[in-house]
Amino acid sequence: MNAIQTATVVPAGTEIPEQVIEINNLRKGFGTEDVLVDVSLKLFNGENLVVLGKSGSGKSVLIKCIVRLLEPDDGTIKVLGEDLSTLNQKGLGELRKKIGFLFQSGALYDSMTVRQNLEFPLRRIKKNLSQKEINEKVEEVLENVGLSDALNKMPSQLSGGMRKRISLARTLVVDPRIMLYDEPTTGLDPVTSDEISTLINDVQKKYKTSSIIITHDIECARTTANRIIMLLDGEVYKEGGLDEFEQSADRSIKSFFK
Repeated sequence: MNAIQTATVVPAGTEIPEQVIEINNLRKGFGTEDVLVDVSLKLFNGENLVVLGKSGSGKSVLIKCIVRLLEPDDGTIKVLGEDLSTLNQKGLGELRKKIGFLFQSGALYDSMTVRQNLEFPLRRIKKNLSQKEINEKVEEVLENVGLSDALNKMPSQLSGGMRKRISLARTLVVDPRIMLYDEPTTGLDPVTSDEISTLINDVQKKYKTSSIIITHDIECARTTANRIIMLLDGEVYKEGGLDEFEQSADRSIKSFFK
């Protein structure tokens, strides 16, 4: 596991909080069921934070609360120094422009080509770009995810792994400061899963992102994690480095790290 060297990931002249995300005492339930009971965590500048947990442990609910796709029942969430509870819709929209969210499904527009899928967020968020600048940006991110030749393909022509890469490219095209990955290797074969995990590390280095990676894929965690948090029964059960988890004698942790 690589040590986090914050000084190497802060762009010159840019002030970024040491804690890019800070969550305190987050609670979220649905009906009578509490999914997140009392979750507190921090994401530091430039790190990959893996959040582990069994299905139904609230991992995806957690990152949906971070972008306010779901409203928390209690607790505070600060992103890049902004308290989400104090933001109006305009302020929330501006903050969301700095956050990339890779959904499990990829969420590509099936009626659009790869080029059009990537151009769409650029035209909405970077409204002053010329067509030449848009073309260059689209080509750059496709090259960075290893799919330059997919520019004019339709999503239906892509494999599952290729769709994940294009979805990631569409997220990266607007230069997010934070990346949220929701089960990025789900449904992929082991070779493709390893390629996506490696790509997450490449994105961290090339784009200087701070990322939360939601997964129950231990190999993905081993490849990407600078730090790991495990959720159990709606709470943070353990936090630490990969070695601490792999060497733990705790039965709940060992069930993951076999």
